[in-house]
Amino acid sequence: MAHHVSPRISPAQRLLQVLWRDRRIGGAAVTVLVLLLGLAIAQTMPRGPATAAQALIAMASSLIVGSVAGFILRSRWAMVITPLVYMIAVEIGRWGITGPTVDAPRLNEPFGILALILGRGLHGLVGVLPLVVGSAWGIAMAQRNRNAGSSRTCRIPGRWAIATTIGLALLALLIALPASTPPILGENGKPLPGSIAQLENVRLGGQDQWIMLRGYSLDRPVILYLSGGPGQSDLPYSRVLFEDLSRNFVVVSWDQRGTGKSYAALDPTATLTLDQAIADTIELTQYLRDRFGEQKIYLLGESWGSTLSVLAAQRQPELYYASIGSGQMVSQRETDRRIYHDLLALAAQENDTALATKLQSYGEPPYADIPYANAFVMGQYDRLYQPYTPPQSYIQRGSAAKLGPWGIFGREYNLVEKVNVLRGLIDMFSTLYPQLQTIDFRQTVQQLEVPVYMLDGTAELKGRRDLALEWFEQLQAPHKQRFVFENAAHSVAFEQFEALSKLMVDTVLPETYPQP
Repeated sequence: MAHHVSPRISPAQRLLQVLWRDRRIGGAAVTVLVLLLGLAIAQTMPRGPATAAQALIAMASSLIVGSVAGFILRSRWAMVITPLVYMIAVEIGRWGITGPTVDAPRLNEPFGILALILGRGLHGLVGVLPLVVGSAWGIAMAQRNRNAGSSRTCRIPGRWAIATTIGLALLALLIALPASTPPILGENGKPLPGSIAQLENVRLGGQDQWIMLRGYSLDRPVILYLSGGPGQSDLPYSRVLFEDLSRNFVVVSWDQRGTGKSYAALDPTATLTLDQAIADTIELTQYLRDRFGEQKIYLLGESWGSTLSVLAAQRQPELYYASIGSGQMVSQRETDRRIYHDLLALAAQENDTALATKLQSYGEPPYADIPYANAFVMGQYDRLYQPYTPPQSYIQRGSAAKLGPWGIFGREYNLVEKVNVLRGLIDMFSTLYPQLQTIDFRQTVQQLEVPVYMLDGTAELKGRRDLALEWFEQLQAPHKQRFVFENAAHSVAFEQFEALSKLMVDTVLPETYPQP
């Protein structure tokens, strides 16, 4: 008598049979798998992917988990269940992480909608969408496995899934493209020997942060540019507008912790303090002194950067030849209060009840509803500026560079970092700005032990300029000088980039830099 021998099956096949036999077991297994993925992503990327590597990891892991989920469930429900469970897991896993891009959406505020798009939009694109697409492919693979050896037609993903897969592949390729800064060219159109033009990662305060170095010669003095905000990244703008400055200086532009290319260093926000920002500035200063063999360097601060410049020079004056302030800030709280009342007066003058009502709903600064109140008020700034015309060279050079809003089209950012430019402006601002409310240089910085130069735009808002002039008048320093520009407002260093380069060479260097 012939005996029938059952074919051997592997443990994996046996498990798959169990999962396919009972949908409840299969559903539970998929739920646990996706939950683990979401929690892992939340722990390693609490604000969503913040680097190109993180974005690619999120895409790959979501595609794999989605495919497994679709293969187990063999139902289009996988394309619904997986993203839903994943999003819940991510929100639970990053509980305690704060900031507009991860907080509950504020759909009644335009700024809140932007925060939602930046925070959850990118994550949805590289984390949630691959789960759905992966599920579609998993379902197709399960159908093919089930129909193997039979005459039944095997299901393949629909056109949408194929098209989306191609789209995700192209997205991954774009994400993987590295950022760069163009070389400094000589008259022959080739990179200038002895020049420097590079992006570099440095470790400051235990966090990875990015700087851009540009100079026609490594033997020139070093000037560290501190951008505004807090939270603003100016790498492309400083590259374009400080081109003349880089002929006589090594210009170092820094994406401070939590901004632009350094956005991934935002957390833990508990350690992102004003004191740490000053310490990071000094640590970067020490690094630049050592690298370029300089006894001291120069500080050039714009807006919030001018605050940081003064505080760093106050703490360790022996490190700096001079501090140059553009859009000089003195007391953020008093500036906010004055601008608030100037806008209320404007609303009364123009009978703009909507503006008055909105301002009154936020209350007088310091605003409790940061950053939404600040975003609204900043959107009204232009109504307070007196008419003026910036130099044509500034308009033309900025236009020719085609850097886009906030410079996000600059080559210095990869695709994820372009999003980070805006995320940093929102989240880093929300973290650090409240800590600036106690600053008032009129009381705390009445003397500096370094030369101080101030770029003064007469078209600047009164709420800023009047305080800057008051502080500068009383300031005691080894040397101080104010340069007045009729056709400039807040961003004088950019608007008057040609004049800045000239005064640095003709005035500041001879007065402060050791002559050979």
